[in-house]
Amino acid sequence: MDFVNLLPSPPQFFRLFFKVSLSLIYSSISSGYRRTSRLIERSQSSFDISPQTGFFPRQPLPKLTQEFGIWEKAFAEAMGNLGLGEDQSEEALSRRSYGEKWRSTIESWPVLDTSALHDDLRLSQRAHMVLAWLVNLYVHSIPLSDDSTSAPKRVPKSLAIPLVQISGFLGFAPVLTFADTVLWNWEPLDPEQPLSIDNMRFVNLFSGTDDERNFYIASAKAELRGVEMLRIIDDFYSIPSTSDLNAISKISRDLCRLASIIDDISGVIQSVRPHCDPHVFYWDIRPWFEGSDAQGPLGPGWIYEGIENSSELDLSGPSAGQSSVMHALDVFLDIDHKLHQKRYPKPSAENKRADRGFMERMRRYMPGKHREYLSYLSAHPRSVRELAKSTPALREPYDAAVMALKRLRDSHIRIACLRSGGCPASAMIDRIQAARGSGNGPVRGTGGNELSVLLKAGRDATRRAILKDN
Repeated sequence: MDFVNLLPSPPQFFRLFFKVSLSLIYSSISSGYRRTSRLIERSQSSFDISPQTGFFPRQPLPKLTQEFGIWEKAFAEAMGNLGLGEDQSEEALSRRSYGEKWRSTIESWPVLDTSALHDDLRLSQRAHMVLAWLVNLYVHSIPLSDDSTSAPKRVPKSLAIPLVQISGFLGFAPVLTFADTVLWNWEPLDPEQPLSIDNMRFVNLFSGTDDERNFYIASAKAELRGVEMLRIIDDFYSIPSTSDLNAISKISRDLCRLASIIDDISGVIQSVRPHCDPHVFYWDIRPWFEGSDAQGPLGPGWIYEGIENSSELDLSGPSAGQSSVMHALDVFLDIDHKLHQKRYPKPSAENKRADRGFMERMRRYMPGKHREYLSYLSAHPRSVRELAKSTPALREPYDAAVMALKRLRDSHIRIACLRSGGCPASAMIDRIQAARGSGNGPVRGTGGNELSVLLKAGRDATRRAILKDN
């Protein structure tokens, strides 16, 4: 057989080649479209995220209606009038009598149904914030007694039942959270101007100190700086194709920009120290934040009266680990906190001992819509890390963003673990052990986690995402 004569002529060959090429390109684009279209596209606003303010509401939460006025009244009356139950200072002791009357009033309240609030998201959020603050104010103002360190703290049903009810509606934990202390705890200095770090004042403080206010301000700065990160993330998932030169160029620029934003947030974290004295934080502020499991799994915990199986509720305290913007960054960069992926360097024995489910559990302390957003990102078929692995031009920008996040977590460790000689770690531990009989266990966060092990594991998981080592 004459195989040469069976081949198409040169013009026919090039026409055929062109058609096949177009077919392959179309197939690739169509396939990519089909993969993306399986996920119903949703705007960030559908997750209660503002293009201007991120996870902050654009306006302050409105006060509750008169029907729930007893909550607002008790909340206002508590500010500046209660002392920590473990505090034996003269000032704290002078507040004991007021605290006793304040708690007795709460115990006498009727149990209010929150259903009337469920048609208004902002009023529901306000109810959660007020009730969650009241719970911590109630629990931590109870004076310590000889048996109180081993007996569970009882939260009266007048607080417990409506807090659990409104939390069920909002879809997150019935306890004080990052949202209650930072995202919802502000008012504008000038109501005519939009929210910004220069146009907000934190309203409610447990300790009444500038240190506590500055701590919230630093958290707010990080959140607001993260708004641009959310735009970068949204742009990446919204871009029609990631295969053309213009798209690759934009993604590269955005990753470089992302690294710069993360470094800015690191600067915010490091700026906390001069404005929030460690002694004040750990002795006067931190105890108010502690949740039911702050003393670890063997601690006495809290009982929510009127709630069945209340020991199964999520009742840890507020934590920076509940920041939705930082979780969104982890999802976007594909940081493997659960050690599911085979990455290098291999996890250390200490990494393996850490609570691998911590980040996932912290999502239960985020408002339900914000948690839905993280689930949406996690389910998206497009991965910036996988794209960078297969696109040499993106490897360095991606690694730069990951390294910036590692540096941020290094900064967090230095601030949070109190390992430097100038921090009052030993004094804090001695005081907590003496006051609460907590024994010689590890230093824990407000949610009861082994702080140093946990933070180092998060830092090391971030390091393992770098492509040049994998």
